[in-house]
Amino acid sequence: MKMIRSPLIIGHRGASAKAPENTIAAFQMTIDARADGIEFDVRLTRDGVPVVIHDNNLKRTGGSNHRVADLSLAELKEIDVGRWFDKTLFANERVPTLEEVFQLFESSDHLLYLEMKCDGAERNRLAQTCCDFLRGSSLKERVIVECFDLQGLESIKEIDCDIKTAALFEPRLRRPFGSGVIDQALAVKANEIALHHRLANQRLVDAALKANLKVVVWTVDDTAWLKRASSHGITALITNDPEAFVRQRDVEAPVGIRVE
Repeated sequence: MKMIRSPLIIGHRGASAKAPENTIAAFQMTIDARADGIEFDVRLTRDGVPVVIHDNNLKRTGGSNHRVADLSLAELKEIDVGRWFDKTLFANERVPTLEEVFQLFESSDHLLYLEMKCDGAERNRLAQTCCDFLRGSSLKERVIVECFDLQGLESIKEIDCDIKTAALFEPRLRRPFGSGVIDQALAVKANEIALHHRLANQRLVDAALKANLKVVVWTVDDTAWLKRASSHGITALITNDPEAFVRQRDVEAPVGIRVE
């Protein structure tokens, strides 16, 4: 038997409010905060290694003009991606490989929301790499692959239909409300929809639940979302500050649900 609480709390790029995003330090803080999982971004290096970084270049987090796709893993590992956040506490943090992140979570039961960062040119290569990696991993059942490029999710399902996926949606000039979102997610056989918080109204959440799609909302840092998620039927909240959300959830819902 296992105790779970609702909604699930997922650290956005780890505990990115308190540590440099998408680093082992940020992911360890999420574990320490007793969150339920992490969300992180995956790209490929020049030599085809899946690494965990959001931007397609190192300008913001590494102070380098290099693109991730132009660097080998060895070259990427030379770049400090912690100093920009706090040069005293996080100097010498490096871009982790997908393998290193999985190793950190091997002995836990955390969920892993893996966002593929790809365009049309990289879509199939990244999808194949992720599927190959997951096939050999004991963590496969705890991984949900998500992507804004829904064709990327379609590729995942074509390669391995057992991999769980989440269709990502963000606000646009023409908002993808209602059946449009649901239809798009179902068309690529997604298991979940991951909505920007401005899209997560009750009507859309209800429609998703009716279609047997779990609903995840990102990125929220106001703990008032905990009550809203409970009343709306939202499965998980993705936040930059998982510690604050777990602390508040413990106050509001100290008793969990026991599941097999």
